[in-house]
Formats: sequence, C-alpha cells, structure tokens
Amino acid sequence: MDQLKLYYLPTCPFCQKVMNFMSENGIIIDMFSTTELENKDFLLAQGGKNQVPCLFIGDQAMYESSDIIAYLKENYL
Repeated sequence: MDQLKLYYLPTCPFCQKVMNFMSENGIIIDMFSTTELENKDFLLAQGGKNQVPCLFIGDQAMYESSDIIAYLKENYL
C-alpha cells in the first residue's frame, strides 16, 4: 500500500466531498489541515501549489477531488 497523505481545508467543499467519501467507505489515511502553517508550507513546497484537497501518493501530488475519489475507489475498495 502506498503511503497516503491528504492535505485539506476544513471549510473547502471539495475537501468535504473527499472526506465524506472516505468516511462512508471506511478509508483511513493521514490527514493534514492547511489551517496549520507548517502543513500549508509543506503542501506548497512539495506539491508546488497551495490547492486542496491534495492527496500525496508517496511523493506524487494529486489535486482534483474527483480524481482523488476515483483513485481511492480503484485502489482501496
């Protein structure tokens, strides 16, 4: 299993879409809120942009909520 990390903003509707999908399907991964400066800085430094949701699959960043959900469906359900 790849190491997964989800960077999110609690008030973001696209982040909520991903988190709701994960909750409904029992998918548990490490999550990091970009309301914390160190998480926001990491996202920008490693992913290249300050956009959420962002799923890191190892060191690869995936940004679109629909793409993230499709990846999780394909690999974890």
